[in-house]
Amino acid sequence: MKRYLTILLVAITLTAAAQEPRQMLDKAISALKSAGTISANYAVKGSQGNASGTIVFGANRYRLLSSDVKCWYDGKTMWTYSPATDEVNITTPDAADLQMSNPYSAANNFKANYNMWKAKGQIAGSYAIMLRPKKKGGEVSQVYLYLANDSHLPQKIHVKLTDGSAYTISLTGFKTNLNLPVSTFQFDQSLVPAGTQVVDLR
Repeated sequence: MKRYLTILLVAITLTAAAQEPRQMLDKAISALKSAGTISANYAVKGSQGNASGTIVFGANRYRLLSSDVKCWYDGKTMWTYSPATDEVNITTPDAADLQMSNPYSAANNFKANYNMWKAKGQIAGSYAIMLRPKKKGGEVSQVYLYLANDSHLPQKIHVKLTDGSAYTISLTGFKTNLNLPVSTFQFDQSLVPAGTQVVDLR
């Protein structure tokens, strides 16, 4: 009998441990949703180099501007400019393409497709969640998500990939409930060099 009671207590403890980070993730999703259109500064540090810029995003659209890449997504069509190719590619992305580009999409993807635990290494002012994909064989092996204690908005995402590489995205300077036209999330010719070729890959 004691053995079964021990197993039951362990099961209850594990369930409770999983519920707390899930509740925190739900708060983050709710905070992102209620914040409407958001702008923030971002910085990426990783195995393949560093980058920084600005991102403006809502539930189903975003714009990302940096010296390395410029990207617009209006909820249906994506325009991506790369200085390396000196061209703009037009595509219709699927859900997988959007999962890590928009913080709102990323949070919903984590909730649906990842198991989660409260991370051991907590940082003052934030709540850290460790996530692992439910299905193996994908590109991502592990994620650490840091949410601000006061606003529940994401502060940092650290992603470990199955090939051994990793990168960290930091978000700062949040501005919420912005009233921006739809054109904000559509290709702006003035933000790329004159004469840049536009290639429709749809």
